Parts: sequence; structure tokens; C-alpha cells
Amino acid sequence: MMINELTRNQTLLDQQVKRESNARSYPRRIPIAINKAEGIFVTDMEGKQYYDCLAGAGTLALGHNHPVTIEAMQKVLHDKRPLHTLDITTPIKEEFVNEIFSNLPGDFAERAKIQFCGPTGGDAIEAALKLVKTATGRSSILTFQGGYHGSTHGTMAISGNLGPKKNVQGLIPDTHFMPYPYSYRCPFGMKGNEGHKISSTYIENLLDDPESGILPPAAMILEVVQGEGGTIPAPIEWLKEMRRITSERGIPLIIDEIQTGLGRTGKMFAFEHAGIVPDVIVLSKAIGGSLPLSVVIYDHELDKWEPGAHIGTFRGNQMAMAAGTASLKFIKEENLEKHAAKMGEKMLSALQKLQLDFPDIGDVRGRGLMIGVEIVDPNEPQSSSGSYPSQPALASRIQRECFNRGLILEVGGRNGSVVRLLPPLIITNEQVSDVLNIFERAVKAAVESL
Repeated sequence: MMINELTRNQTLLDQQVKRESNARSYPRRIPIAINKAEGIFVTDMEGKQYYDCLAGAGTLALGHNHPVTIEAMQKVLHDKRPLHTLDITTPIKEEFVNEIFSNLPGDFAERAKIQFCGPTGGDAIEAALKLVKTATGRSSILTFQGGYHGSTHGTMAISGNLGPKKNVQGLIPDTHFMPYPYSYRCPFGMKGNEGHKISSTYIENLLDDPESGILPPAAMILEVVQGEGGTIPAPIEWLKEMRRITSERGIPLIIDEIQTGLGRTGKMFAFEHAGIVPDVIVLSKAIGGSLPLSVVIYDHELDKWEPGAHIGTFRGNQMAMAAGTASLKFIKEENLEKHAAKMGEKMLSALQKLQLDFPDIGDVRGRGLMIGVEIVDPNEPQSSSGSYPSQPALASRIQRECFNRGLILEVGGRNGSVVRLLPPLIITNEQVSDVLNIFERAVKAAVESL
């Protein structure tokens, strides 16, 4: 069926329901057919413009169709560069590697090797798991409650969300979930930030206990800011402890930077906030300049696998590498990580003030332009840690009210009760004010409709 540009949204949405898989997700909550996109804005088939604070789940660091990425893509085509090379090298690939390595901490870059993976972050996580298991000869993986690392069979096994798992049997064994520090809903029932100290002590004792039931692990994997788990930033002290604990015991530390990487949290890489150096970094989303690309970067001592140990037909996406190089250079030249920190501080401050007027906002948190607003029911009893129960219906209503007013954002976290903001790093001060204004009006409308 040929679709005319003037076809209205509902026609395309109806076709999507009819022909696409029941596994589709975003269109159920964001009922839009996008016709055009530029910067932070998307325009639907009827000409309505929206602020896009989903930004490809964090993929669009520079927003839609940024000139530097478009120019890089066009140059690849104009110069008749190869588009598909498997893992055969090219000047474009070498320039991309040079740029990625130049942005890494120096002590890590000097020891680093890189593996190009299939086009999704999930495939890179799979590669990282295979890498550490091969290098250590061990099988156990330590992961964290609330973590999200992908939706493949292996990555689902190390992710916390129970929903996708319930109908998929036989996930990979020897996966052990540790308590992640979540001050608003502390797994130990503690108030404030004391829970992270208990988490560190618990994990260290578990690793040293000959009766723990867990064999020495092949790796620990974590997100510095849990994304899909509800935008939960790990305390800096806890991150340092995880690095100390794993280093002292010879356990490779994998940092999943798929959503946090390339300036999102106010640093080029989120682990830099803690001044630590991991053994393995997994990158995807923003590194392809809006195109599919994923890599694993790791300490050369782990490079024990054989040729062909991890392959993928589309691991040679040259246009993504060119666009990614251009994006990296622009982020660095324009100090967009510092801009993200500044804009994030403005958003957090305004949302925390809004929280004073609306007790339904239980918590406001984040780092840089990765922000979560947890929606709760203040009419119900508090937990031992002082948190109120989730109120996912209100979170969904706030999302819908935002959408109706021209703001696209997502919900996540426990019970889908956290409204998440992931605007592109190029968002301006004026645009931040507009987004905050829309959000405030949406919250007010949603609460008044209860």
C-alpha cells in the first residue's frame, strides 16, 4: 500500500496495529506517525510538532538529522565508500576507533581492544559475557536488581524486569542478582543513602563466604545510572567500592554504557563520575550518530577468545561509524557533556520544586540529561524506607497529558511508575523551560483528573 505524505496519523496507526507484531511497545503509549524530524522536534502526519524527550531511548545525542551527522553520511555516499565490510578494516573504521579511544581515560585506552558487534546493544552485551567467560574460565555472572541490558535470551537473563521472562523458559544459568542502591526504595529498608553501604558489605561478604553458594564469578555487570529500571543513579562511593571489591578478587567489571555513554550524564562516560576504570565497557545507541552500531571495549588481558568467537553480518556499518565519529567530535568540540550537566541541573532543580506542590511526585533524580520522576500514591502507607507505593496509572496519565500538549517522553521503572526524560544533548535553555512548562501543566491536569 502506498502512503501519501498527507495521510493522517490514525490511518498509519491502524495499519500498524493490523500488520505489526503484538510485541510492539512504544506506539501503545505514544500514538504518533512521524512525518518529519529535526533537532529536538518531530512532526506528525497532521503537522503537529512535538518536543522529543525520548530521543530514540537516548540514541539521538544530537537530536534528529543533525547537520554534522548528515554531512558525514553524505560524504560516505559521495566518495563511494563501502557501506558493508563485515569486520574488514577501512579508513572510516580506523578514524572511528581513533576517536573513541581518544575519549577514553588514558590508562584504559592504552590497554584497550575493541570488538565490533551486531547493530544492537544487546548483541554487544552478549559479546561481553562471552568474552569474560572465555577469559576467566568461569560461568557465574553477578548482576543487579533493576538492571536492564537487552531483550535477547542472554541479556534478558541478566536483566531485572520479570515481565518479559515469565513466558521464556530456560534462561542462562549461574546469574545472581545483587542489591542495587536505590535510596527511595532501599532494598534493606533504610532511609537516605545508608543502603549503599549495606549493599557493598553484603556483596563483599558474599564473595568471601565459602558457604555463599556462588562460585567465583566471571564478571560483575552494572549500569552507573540504571535506565529502564527507573533512572536510578548509583552513589559514587558505592561505585568505587564495586571497583575495589572486583579488583581485589580478580573479577572483571563490565560497565554497561549503552544509554549513559557519550555525554548523557554530564561526563563523556558515566563511570568517570566515580574516577574508576572498568575492565569492559559496552557502547551502543549514541555512538552510531543515530545509526545502528555497538562495540565492546576491554582490557587486552581479557583478549583470550578465538577468531570468529563473536561475529555478526552488520558489524561493519561504515555509515554509522562515519556518523559516530562526527558526533563524537562535535560533542567534544562543543563541550556538550558540560552542557548536559548544566541543563540537567536546571531540570532537576525545577522538578524538585514542582515536587513540593505535588505529593504524588515521590522522588526526582538523575545525572545530566537522564532524569526520572517517580510517581507515587501519597494516600497509602509508607514503607520502612519512607517511600509511598507506586502509582503507575497516574504516571501513564501524566505521559498522555504531556503527549497531548506536544511533549514525548517515556515511563519505566518499578510498575512503570517513573516518568523519564532523555532529551538530546543539544537542548537549549529556552527549550528546557518549554519542556518544564509543559510537564508542570501535564502533572496538574493528570492529578486533577483523579
